Amino acid sequence: MATETTASGLSDHVRGVTVTTIACLAGIISGVASAVVVGTDPAAANNTLAVVIMAAFIFVQYPIYKVVGVNLEEFGIKDNLYVSFMTFSLWFITFAILLTSEVQL
Repeated sequence: MATETTASGLSDHVRGVTVTTIACLAGIISGVASAVVVGTDPAAANNTLAVVIMAAFIFVQYPIYKVVGVNLEEFGIKDNLYVSFMTFSLWFITFAILLTSEVQL
């Protein structure tokens, strides 16, 4: 049921929404950060530093999850892959939009 709670005290629904929201926001912020650091000119598309920035944002999320009350001991491989995929997807979309529009940040 939707009212079942996990060991952290969050319901399953609230836990899922929290993890999804943080992962998506981290992806968007990492896309903007990549554009700021690397730039948005055509040569920036080949710079691997943008991927490193995205990866750093994946790892930065886990302390945030602890702060908001998500029990990381319950995370399995599926949860970790979900966080990584959602962050990557939103980073890719954001960075691609900024690159194609050549916005000056």
